[in-house]
Amino acid sequence: MRYKINKYCTILFLLFNLLLLTYTSAQTSTRPDTTIIFTPSDPNLIREQSYSPTVHAWGLDVLLSNNGFGMGAFYRYEINDELSWMFNFAVSDVKDDAEVEQVDYFGNSYIPNKKNRLLLLPLTVSVQYRLFKDDIVDNLRPFITAGIGPTMVFVAPYASDQISYDIFGNPYRQKIDFFTSLKYGRPRYTLGGFIGAGVYFGMDKGTITGLSVKYFLAPFPSGIEVMDGGYMKNFGGLFITLTFGGLF
Repeated sequence: MRYKINKYCTILFLLFNLLLLTYTSAQTSTRPDTTIIFTPSDPNLIREQSYSPTVHAWGLDVLLSNNGFGMGAFYRYEINDELSWMFNFAVSDVKDDAEVEQVDYFGNSYIPNKKNRLLLLPLTVSVQYRLFKDDIVDNLRPFITAGIGPTMVFVAPYASDQISYDIFGNPYRQKIDFFTSLKYGRPRYTLGGFIGAGVYFGMDKGTITGLSVKYFLAPFPSGIEVMDGGYMKNFGGLFITLTFGGLF
């Protein structure tokens, strides 16, 4: 009898351990995933960004030539990494090679025999082509350019028609103030154009700085009188241009 009791106890013990092992394995295999995934409260907090390069530029030009200083403005649109087109407008003085400035007895400067003041005002459409794009670093961007467009030469009188005499009895015409002479001026029109080359400097994506050399030509076949009896038929010449602007 006692033997049977021990036998039953052993069997129950083994069955208990078997059930315990099975329950433990089941608990391990069905253990829930405790990974926590956070989502933003605002669905628009995370959004896809897109890059839009700046293709527009505008700014000012400072022109230097044998006629003196000039000022201009430009607008540029970048078609691709190498090609751009531009609008240019400028105002510069025009002088005849025969002009010689003198100072009279009273310290007033004048140019003998000069009849008219001239201002050159070209409005051109041009193209720029960037050179060596893949061979030179971006902080030095050389280019060539060419443009064409209507050009106005504003002709204003330099001296009055009234004859005066100095203290030595020499006749002369009284010089007219620059701004006063503009009231009596008249425009003349022709077609002008230029070719040139230059370079942009720097890596700043918000500004544009450059230096260029351009040869501009505006022909007037009938000529415009600058000195008494002297007519100019070609206007323009070599210009060194400093460019300062912004990109947007």
